[in-house]
Amino acid sequence: ISHACGPIGFMNLADIGQLVHERRQALGLSQARLALMSGLSRATINQLETGSLVDLGAAKLIALLDLVGLNLDAGTRKGHAHALQSVSQSASVSYRTLLDPAVLAAALVDGALPKGIVPHVATMLDEAPLSLIVAAVEEVAGTSSTHPKLLWKHVIHWAKDLHSPRGVWA
Repeated sequence: ISHACGPIGFMNLADIGQLVHERRQALGLSQARLALMSGLSRATINQLETGSLVDLGAAKLIALLDLVGLNLDAGTRKGHAHALQSVSQSASVSYRTLLDPAVLAAALVDGALPKGIVPHVATMLDEAPLSLIVAAVEEVAGTSSTHPKLLWKHVIHWAKDLHSPRGVWA
């Protein structure tokens, strides 16, 4: 397992579950939200975090770890050093104007969605890779000293207001 601090030695599934728990908490995600985002059940997330999960397939585990910013490998993750910039660019592909990352960050912190960025945010919520959205929320939380739970509350509110068809925002 590796994360921002570098590789961690050999771990069992219970150890990995503890890391997932710590990352989920740091990212301000509930077990239910992480379950929706990862395609796993809340019970599976709970069992993984509490060390009672007997087995989780490699593909599911790797996808879950990637989602929360952890890798299951011998190297260090390249990561999303500029996730906010990347998610802003991916949300701007279909539009003449670009989504300013600073405007998106301010909106995430404030919760108010300026009319001028509504189409960009709708595209982001519907199409951007979830791991990139997670990394962008983490980046904004870190640079703004805003708890990630508040940022997720804003994201979910926007998704509902914009009628995002992506099931993870339900």
